[in-house]
Amino acid sequence: MYINGPTSLHGAQSISGPHKAGSATQTLEPTSRFDTVDSLDISSEADMVSRARETPEIRTDKVAQIKAQIADGTYFSDDKLDIALERLLDEFG
Repeated sequence: MYINGPTSLHGAQSISGPHKAGSATQTLEPTSRFDTVDSLDISSEADMVSRARETPEIRTDKVAQIKAQIADGTYFSDDKLDIALERLLDEFG
């Protein structure tokens, strides 16, 4: 049906319509379920949360012991500083 303006209507058309569907001659190549590759993008925030969950639990007894040593002034020593520097250098080397 064609509508040409608010007062003009075209008569009814046949059900078959003006175009007839032809047979499909196009052949599609079979696709394998392995033809596509899935990908996953993980944000840096999600990666950081994942790594944080992999860290060991906080040993509150050890933290309390170190806090007490820092308060007493016995935590910092030349031996501990040497060990810390060696570990730091190992990280870079």
